[in-house]
Amino acid sequence: MAIIKVRNSGEVVEGQENVHAFLEAQGVFFERWDMSKLPKKLVEKFDLTDDNKSEILQAYDSDIRSLVERRGYQNWDIVALSEQTPNLEELLKKFEQVHTHTEDEVRAITAGHGIFIVKGDEATGYFDIELEAGDVISVPENTPHFFTLMEDKQVVAVRLFIETEGWVAHSYEEKEHQL
Repeated sequence: MAIIKVRNSGEVVEGQENVHAFLEAQGVFFERWDMSKLPKKLVEKFDLTDDNKSEILQAYDSDIRSLVERRGYQNWDIVALSEQTPNLEELLKKFEQVHTHTEDEVRAITAGHGIFIVKGDEATGYFDIELEAGDVISVPENTPHFFTLMEDKQVVAVRLFIETEGWVAHSYEEKEHQL
């Protein structure tokens, strides 16, 4: 279950109802998927073949299609990152730059962990959303954010896009450094 850590106040938000309410107030979509749908052999597997990726997409087909109907996505895929990922540190440096998109950024975590750092409203400032398997998040378009991995550096996620070519990151510069 996701945990939120507000950077400027030190507040920690836990529990599904509290997390959902906090994120909703910040305009961030959040829901949970049933992890029992994932084939057991893929529960903690991070080095995936194309067949493994297809199995994950098939296991969550009804959940994906539900998001498609509700939110207008047209394309989806799987991203898997771990110590086995070539050039992982270089990829993470690219991810860890605050940016925005002209469409929302959606991730459904199916294995491992990740953190979205999101700029909230003026009173809240930046907050970390620590995600685990089953957590689904959509950071709204034009919202400054970035993504990184937790200490174990392992994540598998379904990504959904509105534009078939995916999303393009646009650099975001703070007027004052607020991270």
